[in-house]
Formats: sequence, C-alpha cells, structure tokens
Amino acid sequence: MTLRLSEARPDPPETASEGVWLSCIACDATFAPFEAVRYTCDDCDGLLEVRYADLPTFEEFEGRTPGVWRYADALPFDEGVSIDEGNTPLYEVPTIEAETGVADLRVKHEGMNPTGSFKDRGMTVGVRVAEKLGVDRLACASTGNTSAALACYGARANTETLVLLPAGKVAAGKVAQASLHGARILEVDGNFDACLDIVSDLADRGEAYLLNSLNPFRLEGQKTIGLEILEQFRDQTGDLPDRIVLPVGNAGNTAALYKAFRELVQSGALDADEVPTLTGVQAAGAAPMVEAIEENADEVRRWEEVETRATAIRIGNPVNAPKALPGIRETGGTAVAVSDEEITDAQRALARDGVGVEPASAASVAGLRKLRESGDIAADEQVVCLTTGHLLKDPDAAATAGADPEPVPADTDGVLDHLGE
Repeated sequence: MTLRLSEARPDPPETASEGVWLSCIACDATFAPFEAVRYTCDDCDGLLEVRYADLPTFEEFEGRTPGVWRYADALPFDEGVSIDEGNTPLYEVPTIEAETGVADLRVKHEGMNPTGSFKDRGMTVGVRVAEKLGVDRLACASTGNTSAALACYGARANTETLVLLPAGKVAAGKVAQASLHGARILEVDGNFDACLDIVSDLADRGEAYLLNSLNPFRLEGQKTIGLEILEQFRDQTGDLPDRIVLPVGNAGNTAALYKAFRELVQSGALDADEVPTLTGVQAAGAAPMVEAIEENADEVRRWEEVETRATAIRIGNPVNAPKALPGIRETGGTAVAVSDEEITDAQRALARDGVGVEPASAASVAGLRKLRESGDIAADEQVVCLTTGHLLKDPDAAATAGADPEPVPADTDGVLDHLGE
C-alpha cells in the first residue's frame, strides 16, 4: 500500500458517477460511490478513498461563503446536511509562540464548530451520503465528540441515531449533547475499540449506516480543515505554514489533511515542496501510531489497554493508520507521545492565551513543546497547532486544570479582607 504525495492522477473508471468514485488504497479496485452501502473494499477489505475526475484549485473556492461547503468543488456534493460548520478561527497565541521560540504559531480551533468539535465537518458530508443511500438508521462508536456530532446532524436529517459509548469513559458534556439531540445511547462494558467492533458488525449486518471515520465520506468533510488552514494562514501572513501539529486518535484528521494536500498537488494548485509537514501527537497511554513511527513499522499494533485523561484520543486501534502513516512519512513528519501532565499544562497555557480547549486538543501544543526541546521542530518554522474540541466538552477536566473557587463572606469588607490576605 502506497499513498504518494505526487502520485499520478487516476483516470475515472467506468464505475464513476458524476466524476466521483471509491478506490481501494490497497488493491486499487474501484466502486460506484452510491449504488450500495460500502465501507471497505469488496475484494480485499482494504480502506477506501473517495476519488474525483476533476480536482479544484484555490481559484474555484474564491467568492464563496466561508465554511465546509465553500469547498464543494472538492466534495461529492454541492451541499450537505448543514448547520454552518467550518470557518473556525485561526488564532494567534503570542505567549506560547514566545515560549516555544518558533517563527510563527497559530492555533486552528475546531472547537468553534456548531457542536464544539471538528466532527461536524465529517457529519455534514456523511449524513448527506446516508440520505442519498436511503438508510433509515445512523450509528457510531464514540469517545464522545463523534456521538455529539452524529446525534445533532442525525436530528437535523430526521434520521434515527444510535451511539455506542464505553461505559464511564466519556465526558459528561459529550453524553449530554448526544442525549439532548435525541440519540439512543448504548453504554458498552468495554473500551472505544470494543464499541467500534460492535458497531462495525451492526453495519455489516445492515442494521445501521456507520459514520465513524472508517467511512471514507466522513474524511471528505474533515479534509476541509486543511484547505481552510492554507487559505487562512496565507491571508493572515502572506505565506503557507511549514508544519501542522495535530492530536491523533483514530488518525482520521491526519489522513484527511494528507488527502487534501495530495489533491492540491495533483491539480497543480500546490507544489509538492509547499505541503506542510504533518506531525501527530498521542497521549503516552494510547500511542500505537507513535510506536509504529518510532519502529518504522508498516502497520500499527493494536493496544488492547489504553488510558489517558485526554478521552477524545483514548484509542488503541486507529483505523485510519494505513492512510495516516504515509501522510506523516511522505511530508517528512513524525509522531510523539506526551504525558497527561504535559497535556494539562498545555491546556492551561492555551487558556492563558484565551483559547479554551478540552484535554485531547491540547496534545498538539504539548507535542510542539516536546519536539522543540528535542530539536525536531526548528526555530524558523511557521507552525499551526490543531485543537479539536471546545473546553466545555469536558468541564470536569477544565475544572481540575483550573484554579479552585475561593469561599468568601457575603459582604464587601470580607471580600476585601480575603483579597488582601
């Protein structure tokens, strides 16, 4: 299996419908995109990618309303089941920039999407595909953010939604979202990977349409993160970023950004040497991708036991590793593991710069710090750190990382006395 940055642009097969088809990354088999429900290759069970006969350039995006569907020419449809997702801010973080000593640092805050995470980008596309296929039940396994997004977009599409969560392992804010949007919540006595095994089996039996990132259409929405970063960074600085540092759970964003950049290179919109270096960060207690990078392995070993307070990336079997590993390697990137303490410290640092994120999001900044210390990231680099979820996704973790409330008397003099202590 190879996914090369400069691979030849394929000709449309006979299975292409309106210039769109599915292609297996392992054996190159091709399939019509909407004739049947399909998540993996019929021939070899390899991962599928959505391919296009015509790939757009930046000029085709100009003049369109910001957001995911600004990039409709790079997506399977002109519009999706939408709640104005995308167009998230690219923040300056001057304190962290000065501390790390890089030439320029920005934070792409995906927590500013409608349900508070990047998952909305995938759902606006994926739920639209479900409508086209005519399915009547949506399903996902989740560490929290996927369930919240799917429940919301499923409600918008008036489609039954089923979410499987590892019992006692999902932040309350995320469970509350899925509940309020009307999903059926099943708490599984097992970890996320066990949930994904079950929901994948349900999908294989035709009981539901799977909208985890194994679904290739999910990643089409998520690749707009990369397109948006390039446009926003260029507008703010006049240049393109040298590196993008991002948290890794199921490795969907790493795979999606790499696909976005490959398509830009294939269309001639981007030179291969302009593609940002992709750098993945995992929690030390759930770091199978880091292990594969460090051992130069072709495959990722499944970790049966994973633990980290960064619940959104508490995943031991990243299903998109076959797409993400080439993305890191082909762009000259790397992957690094960070401790929970380093993640919490980075969460506090982001908050001091006015950016509120959940713990998994802060892994990107923790990874930047660690790679600057080791010299793997140079001082002259222009860097974007991706933060994937809002602070209020995990209010308990935020409260633990923040300062404790201070009890005071119910009078002004008492308050002043306390402040003077």
